Amino acid sequence: MFTTILFYVLALVLVVAAFRVVTAASPVAAALHLILSFFTAAMIWMTLGAEFLSLLLVVVYVGAVMVMFLFVIMLLDMRMPSLRSGLKAYLPLGLTVGGIMILEMAFVLTRAWLDVGPAVEMPADYNNTLAVGTAMYTDYILAVEVGGVVLLVGMVSAIALTLRKRSDVKRTVSSDQVRVKASDRLRMVKMKAVTPTTADAGDKQ
Repeated sequence: MFTTILFYVLALVLVVAAFRVVTAASPVAAALHLILSFFTAAMIWMTLGAEFLSLLLVVVYVGAVMVMFLFVIMLLDMRMPSLRSGLKAYLPLGLTVGGIMILEMAFVLTRAWLDVGPAVEMPADYNNTLAVGTAMYTDYILAVEVGGVVLLVGMVSAIALTLRKRSDVKRTVSSDQVRVKASDRLRMVKMKAVTPTTADAGDKQ
């Protein structure tokens, strides 16, 4: 009963956090809810016995989302004074997300320590990582490819949205360089030779 209730609570938190990721007006709030979504999904996998996937999600995604958060700040061209001024506004949300993550971890560890029944007996040579990789690239190969395309589209979209046309950049046009003429680049100037006079020589001495 405790495991079932914990699963539904984690699933509810995951759905709410994922909904806030796509509806939040601020990129900071969206990033914080995205962290909560990844961590909650990791806790659900932990309760289901997929420890490898759970730890992989925490290490790769929850860790990499910090880098993504920095990219969001740089891509949106946010200035540091405005970021510092908004720190207090996002502090309660950050503390709330951190508190929920601590509670989820506490409940999952409590569930692991309680007597929830006998574990599934696996062969001695069973490799969890090998089983996950085999399932991903055989039964779920289409989902993996779709996920890769979605990530590629997201990267291209971020580059396209943040591409700004600058007027202070000097660009090289190869066609203009090929059609250039010598008269456009070199000008011959004829000047009369200047000879020093006797007075100038005396001043130098």
